[in-house]
Amino acid sequence: MAETLNLSASDHSSLDHSGSSRSGNRSLRIAEKQKRKKEAEEPFVVALRYFADVEAGTPVAGNDEFEKNMELVEEEAYSRGLSPEAISLMLEFAMSLRMGNTPCARVLKFLIPASVVPQDAVVRAVVWLTVGKIPAGTRVLFLKWFLTMFDMIDGKDQLRAIYGFIFSFIMDENMCPFVCHLLYLLTRKESVRVFRVRKLLELQSKLGRQPFLLHLLSLYKVFCPELVTLSIPSRMRTGFRNHISPWKSALIAVQKRNSVQVAPSISLAFTNKEKSSSRKRKHDHLELPALSAVVNREPQTELFCSRKVVPMAQIRSFDQMLENMHRIELPAQMGSLLDSSLALQYLDCVQDESALLRLNFWLGYALQEEFLFAGDGGSSQNSAEALPFLNKLLSAQHFLQEGFSSTEAFLYKFLKVWDGSLLRPQILSLLSNIPVVPSSQMGRLLFEPLMQLFFTSSLFFKCGLMECLNNMLSKWLTWHSVYALEDDLDISLNSHTSTNMTLTGFKDSVMELINFVGRLASVGLQLENSHTLLLSFVLDFYETVCDTFLKYGLPLVVLPPPGVFYPALFATDPVSVDRLAHIMNRYKVSLTSAKSQEKLGEQSFRVSRQTFHEFNQYLINMVNCLWNSKMFEPGMGVQLGEELLLRSGVPEPWTSFSFIHHPAFMGYAFNFHQRCWPGRKDTDLNSIKHPKPWSWYVEYLMNQGYDGLKHFVQCNLTLPPGAGDGPDK
Repeated sequence: MAETLNLSASDHSSLDHSGSSRSGNRSLRIAEKQKRKKEAEEPFVVALRYFADVEAGTPVAGNDEFEKNMELVEEEAYSRGLSPEAISLMLEFAMSLRMGNTPCARVLKFLIPASVVPQDAVVRAVVWLTVGKIPAGTRVLFLKWFLTMFDMIDGKDQLRAIYGFIFSFIMDENMCPFVCHLLYLLTRKESVRVFRVRKLLELQSKLGRQPFLLHLLSLYKVFCPELVTLSIPSRMRTGFRNHISPWKSALIAVQKRNSVQVAPSISLAFTNKEKSSSRKRKHDHLELPALSAVVNREPQTELFCSRKVVPMAQIRSFDQMLENMHRIELPAQMGSLLDSSLALQYLDCVQDESALLRLNFWLGYALQEEFLFAGDGGSSQNSAEALPFLNKLLSAQHFLQEGFSSTEAFLYKFLKVWDGSLLRPQILSLLSNIPVVPSSQMGRLLFEPLMQLFFTSSLFFKCGLMECLNNMLSKWLTWHSVYALEDDLDISLNSHTSTNMTLTGFKDSVMELINFVGRLASVGLQLENSHTLLLSFVLDFYETVCDTFLKYGLPLVVLPPPGVFYPALFATDPVSVDRLAHIMNRYKVSLTSAKSQEKLGEQSFRVSRQTFHEFNQYLINMVNCLWNSKMFEPGMGVQLGEELLLRSGVPEPWTSFSFIHHPAFMGYAFNFHQRCWPGRKDTDLNSIKHPKPWSWYVEYLMNQGYDGLKHFVQCNLTLPPGAGDGPDK
């Protein structure tokens, strides 16, 4: 037994020894692995030291050491990105031209940051532009890199301090577009000076009305309108081109691999910045940046109230926003404002045109470069990626109660290539938010592409477009009622833009839109055989049109065309006839009010005799059709020859659309007949025409909930007391 215990103890001893041996071996392996990893990283450090210490004038050709170290840094840049220290060192090496121009261009092409770009390194690089003899092509390459990395620079104060130094490069024709773009991003009110405005105007006289100069001047005019007397077009195409960037794809790949270390705003900073080399690509980066600082910092609450500038990302409540209203600094990525209700409230309160210019600039790139030019056929994957972005944009526009000018410019281009199905609800909603278009431009910008889409698309698209145009008209009329001034002065139809037009110009635009919809509706109802659904959307539109004078105060009365009036009058459902009666009632009230004000000398416009004549003709035809059973008689809007009526075989065709025989009300007539004469085996609807049954039937019909018809009968027909008279036989 003792031996057994001794053996057991020895066994335990051997097991402990072997366990400790394995643990020791494992520690050695880990240490060896860490050593090898450290040795593997050392070549990159050695390579950086080489570029820090290399002497000026060292030849490149045949220099194997240079090539080896350059490849090491390049590989690190494309795989994990370069640290801020490495960015500073390599940028200093490149811009100082220690080894000539070729290494400089090569370094700039792979200068991919892992996190941020040091501001002081960029400032030194800008200084090297004048100190060194850098070729024009390399200067432009550096400016492209600068613009691409702008939102990753860890500060902007030093860059704004050398604003004048950067402005001096504007005289170089090759650099001018990029310098204007850079100045646009750096400009503040204190940056606008008289001599700079003069220099820009001098360049414009030399180069012509270049978009990049106009956009910079427009920003100057926002800050100091008294210094810029130049008339800036209210609608300009994108001023700063999206140049092909060799850094975009590499940046996105590095940011995905370093997603843990990279700040959220940086990881999204370049999703819409540059255009790839081919327009046939997916809009898979069409998303909103996060509302946060460019560089992640710990919150400094003790300095929050004493700081001169408060970043928007630090605002947490509406009260904080009100307290710091004049100290708020907007984020570098203006697109992040669309996803923040506080930021949108700030925009709505301060009416900052410079902020709206920046936001429109960002939206212009996002919509046109990443969506409009994504010629991939609009696959379901891409539609799913663009859907949240467009919904956020729509939500922001509904919050602000107006659209953005960049969205308007995008839509005018997109309508020419749209198939009518890709993201239809979002596109039509955006279209309904565009501000008033001058009548001279409506045909080219809106009517031509919409007409092609309308006549080549399905019934549901036609209904959607009618709803869109109705919403557009309602918003135009609402803008008029809110922003119009008295005495026929200029009216501003968009509080965030400088688009002004006279009351006459506004009326012309509204009339053009109404007439266009009338033409579409007339032909569309013929193509779709007066489909009830389409007719319903058309009547929605004319319910808005009939109130332009009474509800919105616009001195304009436009009647529906015959192609809309008669399909509604002859509709097979009673709701459409009832809505037509309501619309005619509203027109009558509007015309009566306009006529009475004209007699009193209180009205600034006169309704034409032609309008009164057309309305009276519609009213007479409607009464003769529904009440007097005088359809197809001479003088009616719809006439058929006697021979054709005889060949139709319809008995008494002139009564076919009375309240008794009208297809929309025949069911009520049968129901009334059964209630009135329950014992009859044969149904004779003509028996309802007798005076007493007729008065009962009219009362029965008016009690079915058709208020439009009821009001129409009460206002336009006089029933004798008691039974009432039936229609003429």
